[in-house]
Amino acid sequence: MPTGPGDVLALIRAGEATTRGALLEQTGLSRMTLSRRVDTLLSAGLVVDDGGAGASSGRRARLLRFHADHAKVVAVAVDTTHARIALTDLVAQPVAVEEIALDVTDGPAPTLAAITAAVTALLERTATPVSSVCGFGLSIPGPVDPLTGRPNQPPMMPGWDGYPMADEVAAALPGIPVVTANDADAAAIGEERSRPSTTRAMCLLKVATGIGTGIIIDGRPYRGLDGGAGDIGHVRLRDHPDALCQCGARGCLAAVASGRAVAAKLRERGIPAQSGRDVGRLVAHGNADADQLTREAGQLIGEVLATVVCVLNPEVVVVGGAMSSAPLLAGLRETLYRLTPARATRHLTLEMGRLGDDAAVVGLAHAVVDEVFSAAAVNARLGA
Repeated sequence: MPTGPGDVLALIRAGEATTRGALLEQTGLSRMTLSRRVDTLLSAGLVVDDGGAGASSGRRARLLRFHADHAKVVAVAVDTTHARIALTDLVAQPVAVEEIALDVTDGPAPTLAAITAAVTALLERTATPVSSVCGFGLSIPGPVDPLTGRPNQPPMMPGWDGYPMADEVAAALPGIPVVTANDADAAAIGEERSRPSTTRAMCLLKVATGIGTGIIIDGRPYRGLDGGAGDIGHVRLRDHPDALCQCGARGCLAAVASGRAVAAKLRERGIPAQSGRDVGRLVAHGNADADQLTREAGQLIGEVLATVVCVLNPEVVVVGGAMSSAPLLAGLRETLYRLTPARATRHLTLEMGRLGDDAAVVGLAHAVVDEVFSAAAVNARLGA
């Protein structure tokens, strides 16, 4: 196996080897070569020596860890009506978080200009030099082609298809690499990394103004051929042929069960609501109509999720997004378990997310660090 400084760092970051002795065992390097690799990482500020570890008697091993404060990450999770902006350390712990209002239907240029202006202001307020930012993560509520990093026909984002959003951000914040992702994929990474151990298969269901899923297989996001994996909001429901979706088709799940759809039903009852966020707030405040309609939305989503569960056989389905709530979870359970064989769900955990609104920005921070501090990238910078 390659054994440059980046490979040594990868073992330390993963917690697979955090002492020189463990690193010798894992890499097969000589003591002298390993010492040079570790010294290189220490000199670069990528690793810190936390002192003794292990037994209380005898000589204690020196514990090595990834230096979380070596640099900062900017993560921006864009939704249809707002963006959550976070400044994090290198282990994805938020240092500062704020939200700005926006409307993605205004188009990519004004939306990204508002985001980069807000990020610049945040860096100034936190006295964070741009030079200390190692990367910028950006997620959007639509498919993102993993090869180009560009939006791929996002139904809720007119004018964004194929737009070079990473280039636009990089032009406004020169010298900072930009990583792009779908919002559900980013949230799935965040939720998966928050768990004590890697899951073999996990699905994050995001229910907000739209509906989507992020899929994690063996700790890695699965995005599909062109970023469309998990886009269940546009699965057609046979019993709702007339429901018009934002994508232009009729009968889509999102047209009848998304936050936008539930908000429209609430308005028909005289209750003001425009988005999944509004629905979530009404549920949190005990509104009976919002509770009922959210549960019914969960039942419809459960019909489609049943197929996802049968195909993926996941260990856990995490429910996130603005409409994540007890009524939504109850509705999901009612149809998901009824429409799937017992074998498919006997080991399945269905639960609400642990990170709440921070799931996507935490996932983006991890994605940035994984790319900027990958073994290959570190080897290229420090010499293999």
